[in-house]
Amino acid sequence: MKKWTKDIEINAPIEQVWKLLDGSLENMQEIMPQVVEHKPIKITDEVVGSIYRQSYREGKRVEEYDVETLEYLDEPNKKKLKVGFTLAKLFEITAFYELNKMNDTKTSFTYTVTNRPSKWFVKLFLLFATEKVVVEFLERVKNVAEAKNL
Repeated sequence: MKKWTKDIEINAPIEQVWKLLDGSLENMQEIMPQVVEHKPIKITDEVVGSIYRQSYREGKRVEEYDVETLEYLDEPNKKKLKVGFTLAKLFEITAFYELNKMNDTKTSFTYTVTNRPSKWFVKLFLLFATEKVVVEFLERVKNVAEAKNL
């Protein structure tokens, strides 16, 4: 299993950043343009346990998988969202987003992703995996949130 954790300061209010992670498909696509569909399959009152069917475009191929909400916290000064899914029956992935309000115009964003191969031969791919995708995602969230804050 590979695990990456990175954080970044964003010059935008916590609610503005949160909408990109826990909002509509349109908001989500601003930071994850490859997501083409995100529809509810099962919604729970406490959010944890909710499942969404998500479609993701990689080149000409569209991959479909179910995303389960594993952890959820929505408080004024702290927000958490952890989701898990299996990609192409090869990787079990969790993504954990944590936001902390630093002040009215600044938010700390920590992103942790784990990638566990579900087949023995896929472990080789993870040997070459880097944190580049994680860093690029953080930068995209920062850029989109700060552009909305102008």
